[in-house]
Amino acid sequence: MDIVAFQQMINPFLYPILIVMLLGTGLFLTIRLGFIQFRRLGHGVRVAMGKYDDPNDPGDVSHFQALTTALSATVGIGNIAGVAIAIHFGGPGAIFWMWVTALVGMATKYTEVTLAQQYREVDPGSGGSKGTISGGPMYYIERGLGEKWKPMAAFVAFGIMLTAFLSGNAIQANSIADLFNSEFDIPMWMSGVGTAAFVGLVILGGIQRIGKVTSVIAPIMALLYVVGGITVLVINADMVWPAFSSIFVEAFNPSAGIAGTGAGLFIQTLLWGVRRGLFSNEAGQGSAPIAHSAAKTKDPSSEGVVALLEPLIDTIIICTITALVILTAGVWKETTPTTFRLSSGDVAYLEANSETYSSVRTDSSQVIVIEAGKPQLADKDPIQFAWHEVPVEGFFIDEERQQPFNGRLYPERQLAIATDGTSYDTLYGLAMENAAPLTQLAYTKALGKWGTMIVLLCVFLFGISTSISWSYYGDRCVNYLFGAKMILPYKAVYVIMHFVGAVTSLNTIWGLGDTVLAFITIPNVLALLLLSGVAKKLTDEYFEKIDGIEKE
Repeated sequence: MDIVAFQQMINPFLYPILIVMLLGTGLFLTIRLGFIQFRRLGHGVRVAMGKYDDPNDPGDVSHFQALTTALSATVGIGNIAGVAIAIHFGGPGAIFWMWVTALVGMATKYTEVTLAQQYREVDPGSGGSKGTISGGPMYYIERGLGEKWKPMAAFVAFGIMLTAFLSGNAIQANSIADLFNSEFDIPMWMSGVGTAAFVGLVILGGIQRIGKVTSVIAPIMALLYVVGGITVLVINADMVWPAFSSIFVEAFNPSAGIAGTGAGLFIQTLLWGVRRGLFSNEAGQGSAPIAHSAAKTKDPSSEGVVALLEPLIDTIIICTITALVILTAGVWKETTPTTFRLSSGDVAYLEANSETYSSVRTDSSQVIVIEAGKPQLADKDPIQFAWHEVPVEGFFIDEERQQPFNGRLYPERQLAIATDGTSYDTLYGLAMENAAPLTQLAYTKALGKWGTMIVLLCVFLFGISTSISWSYYGDRCVNYLFGAKMILPYKAVYVIMHFVGAVTSLNTIWGLGDTVLAFITIPNVLALLLLSGVAKKLTDEYFEKIDGIEKE
């Protein structure tokens, strides 16, 4: 069984559990902690800005550097591509569920970071790690719940390490290399060498160097993207309110289902919003607490209030800007000139009798007959060629779309053979865009070449910063699982994987990343529920002290 088949088999069972546990835990923690994400938001900003910093506190980096390191991992390709994917598959209403995931996720992230600070391990650092702190879900699961929970702690640590290699690293490198190859014709291996070298130089310096680099990159990239997005919204001002309205209306009564087609299913809209929300802000996933564990503080809750800012910045602000740019431009439901490489991972074969196009076949022994450029449905077991899981209605052999294709398309062979015997591995036509190219299309439509350059530069900065920050997450997991002596070998493999990711087709990584995230999120939020009493106690003690200080 291949990876795609395994995901399709397990996801219908896995994601309902994930949704209930993620949203349920976030709501429970919100209530138990007295809506802390709203009451103490201002205090979180003051702590992040250094008002309470004490350089003598134990830790490796300041509150602000810990926040920017974590934000560099969360503000990434997911903000550009992930939002577009949510709209493409779940419709505008998916953004509402991203918001819900973020709002309750603020309480979840506060709790996991507070617990990570409480149960972190202070060590001298060795084996290539210049950090003195180790923390994260594996530590609060084992130390907070007891030794008998160590197998679950190890499982979460291994899952985060795997995610670091793939979603946090390889997919970032591939996104950068692919975009630079298509825009500037730079060979993907060349981009891979350049970005891998930069990532390697930064991560070899440990968390201190990572913190210094991300504290510069993160604010610049976020500001650039936000200013560009607001400029687009000013240009499309008359469409902003209708876009907002569609998000709320279609959250509960969606008119758009899979890839914006079909009857529209509420559960599909909810599912894509929660999945992309989790991928974007990582609340409940357990990764960000690893970065926050390194912050200099004696009060665990002081870093928790800093961490709750992340879902607000990442999802409520940056993802919303992306969503409104796409919706106001209208590009999410438009077709654009597209090159169909028949071997591409963007190709799928759908059952023609599926109203919502939810039945995706990655390969098929069927043959699709195409006459005068139009696909002809077979009488038995008909399938349709789809790009981004939306059926394509016309095929041409030239980029200008003047010469319709006549012949047969063979899915298994990834080949089209014309009636005159000519073979084609590439055809042309009109199709719906998705992921980062969809966001770029929206920016370009409003700002021209400047819009294109903004998205290109942000993909580069977002991808680089995410790879740098995720290297530290994997670093701490390796330290927990195998000891400090394996950190340098891990970093070497991480840099190699970055290059491999740049030159390899990673079409299944998005789906695999979602599945791995679900597997590690479920035990993590279970631990948060079981340790919520500890988080409540730490919160009450901290704010009793802070309120007394501020009164004085």
